[in-house]
Amino acid sequence: MTAASIGRLVRKPRRGVPPPTPLSPLLRLLIVTQLAFNIGFFAVLPFLSEHLGQGIGMAGWLVGFVLGLRTFSQQGLFVVGGALADRYGIRPVVLAGCLLRIAGFVWLGFAERTWAVVGAVLLIGFAAALFSPAVESEVARQAVLWEEASGGDRTRVLALFTVAGQAGAFVGPLLGALLLAADFRTACLAGAGVFVLVLAGHAWLLPQRVPGRVQVQVKGGARLLLRNRRFLALCCAYGAYLLAYNQLYLALPAEVERAAGSQAPLAWLFALSSLLVVTAQLPVTRWAGERLAPRRSMVAGLALIAVGFSAVALARPAGWTGTGGLVPAAGFVVLLTLGQMLVAPVARAWVPDLAEEGRLGLYTGALSSVSGLIVLVGSSATGLLLDSGLPPAVPWLVLAAVPLAALGLLPRRR
Repeated sequence: MTAASIGRLVRKPRRGVPPPTPLSPLLRLLIVTQLAFNIGFFAVLPFLSEHLGQGIGMAGWLVGFVLGLRTFSQQGLFVVGGALADRYGIRPVVLAGCLLRIAGFVWLGFAERTWAVVGAVLLIGFAAALFSPAVESEVARQAVLWEEASGGDRTRVLALFTVAGQAGAFVGPLLGALLLAADFRTACLAGAGVFVLVLAGHAWLLPQRVPGRVQVQVKGGARLLLRNRRFLALCCAYGAYLLAYNQLYLALPAEVERAAGSQAPLAWLFALSSLLVVTAQLPVTRWAGERLAPRRSMVAGLALIAVGFSAVALARPAGWTGTGGLVPAAGFVVLLTLGQMLVAPVARAWVPDLAEEGRLGLYTGALSSVSGLIVLVGSSATGLLLDSGLPPAVPWLVLAAVPLAALGLLPRRR
């Protein structure tokens, strides 16, 4: 995915409508950045749990604890990284995050004791908490500027950003699997190498000061954010969507194992989801942008996700197994992914309209941190629900109610 191809993807005009202006070099750089970030990250992290359990010999509960720490140090601290980007600009925050990610991957490759693994994982997570909200907030800001200059839809830019990230998430594990033929350390060092290239490219190409980006003091931002009811409502609705999406890793594996006798088909279902995003995200966003207002796009996406859960719930009493038993799970993945395509880019494109002047980084980070907290609490409740011994359709019906409840949380778009 080159910078030129990125420009062509967004600039497809409708017949009789002049094409919008090309994406700025900075915007193209940031979209390619997301691709590179995810290639380096997913070359290592999908194989971490097996390395900790079999390579180092950690107990199962400790493996889960370490993986939870990584998530907390990343998602939970996004709000910190966003605030730092507002205060100091994106360049120093992105470069610092890349340096920490390089150090974390190298440390992880050589870590053999629990304390060393924990330190490396925390460093890896905090690195993303620095560079991700900085990049995401600037992409959102640049998308608004592109919309104002060209008359295009900013959601298309955010959709392209999503596609780049998903492409990286697809390529990264393939690269990691090849490198694991050597050992886990090689995969870690290769991941660090990707971030060395990202660091060098950004030190050269990222401007010292982005025109139009106002630097503000950190103090006072949190108070304004907590008073912003419309933004908090969006965070809660987005968190409900993320909780539903997180069932790819919680409820879906249990259903696949029940139907197939193992979790082997999961890899194909995950690949199906990634492939759908890479190939269909931009056409779906273009179609929705021409027919649906942003809020209605989110409503449609949440409704599709609810239908996906309901489809599994309706099929569960039949107790189908084998290939036929996997059909409801595959339908759930397709509907969940289509819902994601309608919800995620629109929600992120909405944030600039709700953020205070100069605090887009803080609000972008808060969207991830607040919704991540909702997922943390909701996943614990989901785990209890799945193990409760209730009739098999009940947990899936309860999960179907989550995105439906989010419909009532969506703020009205002004």
